[in-house]
Amino acid sequence: MATRRRPSFSRWLRENSEHYLMIDAHERLARRYSGTRPPSRPHGIAELFWRRVFAPVYRALPWPLRHRVMRAMPGSHRQAWSPPPEPREPAV
Repeated sequence: MATRRRPSFSRWLRENSEHYLMIDAHERLARRYSGTRPPSRPHGIAELFWRRVFAPVYRALPWPLRHRVMRAMPGSHRQAWSPPPEPREPAV
């Protein structure tokens, strides 16, 4: 039986943030454009926190502060990409 590895805290935080910020955006679009079905209501205390506390607070933060927080968290957005390879002569 294979065991599943638990994601790191930073990965869990990033995935939850992205998920609930997307739901928040969907909710705001549904309010703006009538006839669009909104997401279902939050279920449970955790989902209530992410949707009613985290998402509005995150949206209210000024961009420089948001950017600083993202840069401080480990993850793919901090990955140092190597420069592209130098162009070479075509193979003969």
